[in-house]
Order: sequence, then structure tokens, then C-alpha cells
Amino acid sequence: MSDPGGVAGDQLRAFVERIERLEEEKKVISDDIKDVYAEAKGNGFDVKILRKVVSLRKKQPHEREEEEAVLDLYLHALGMAGGAGGGEG
Repeated sequence: MSDPGGVAGDQLRAFVERIERLEEEKKVISDDIKDVYAEAKGNGFDVKILRKVVSLRKKQPHEREEEEAVLDLYLHALGMAGGAGGGEG
């Protein structure tokens, strides 16, 4: 049945409650991820690099290659590639 204004109140409430439960689950998972990064840091791993590795693993090989090529192009344009402390080129 519809409530005033044509809004199905029970259905709307169900959607809102589902979203709220999922948001809480997302927060718990986010906290768990932070704990894993903290554990990795405690074991001597560089968290910034670890985050980069996780990000790279989400991408297809051709996407990574394209990004690396553009990064290399930009580093060369800025004179940052090839020298001490520069990129891999």
C-alpha cells in the first residue's frame, strides 16, 4: 500500500534499513583493513607501497602498462627520469 504522497513507506523503510546495515558492515571491513595495514607496518612493510601494490593488482595488465608509459612520459618531460632518484627509464 502507498502512504500519503504515493510513497510506499514499508518498502522505503526496508531500503533505508538495508543501506544502514551495509554501511555498518562497510565500516567494520574498513576497520579490519586498517588493522591489517597496521600489522604489516609492525612487521616492517612500507604501507604506502603496500597500498600501491593492492591498487595495481586490481588493474588489468594493459591498464598498468598504459599508466606506466604515461608516467614515464611525464617524468621524462619533467627531467626526472634516468638520473639519481629518478624513474626507471
